Amino acid sequence: MDLFTNFPLWAALFTIGFAQFIKVPLQYIATRKFDWTLLTSTGGMPSSHSGAVTALSTAIAIEEGLGSPFFAISAIFGVIVMFDATGVRRHAGEQATVLNSLVMDFNKLMEEMKSWPAKKEKEKRKELKELLGHQPIEVFFGGLLGIILSLILHAILH
Repeated sequence: MDLFTNFPLWAALFTIGFAQFIKVPLQYIATRKFDWTLLTSTGGMPSSHSGAVTALSTAIAIEEGLGSPFFAISAIFGVIVMFDATGVRRHAGEQATVLNSLVMDFNKLMEEMKSWPAKKEKEKRKELKELLGHQPIEVFFGGLLGIILSLILHAILH
């Protein structure tokens, strides 16, 4: 089946998995705590989104050439994804940080107000996801990871 021999697809998927996995030991080095939720979370070092799109573009360039319309499509797609990761998604994460702080301050105020009747059950709510986007350095290393892994995989598999 062509699906199982589609090198650009598998290079991109492998890079996503590798980038998500490597976040755990990198975070451990920084905090001395294992955080296995990083395997499925957005944001962080390296950017798996950037890794995936650069792995895809690199693999297409290897197989089809830099003059290929498929490479052009994947390269433009990659630029948009990486721009979004450092722009819109990053700013959404910054807004989430502010909102989480406001929610915590409001909750503290409510607890301190003794005149209000206490609730029997308090609903727990999840904090907004703050780590949505990427710092430019995270996108850079995600992109570099995608290129390197595609080249290594191509050398091994072909």
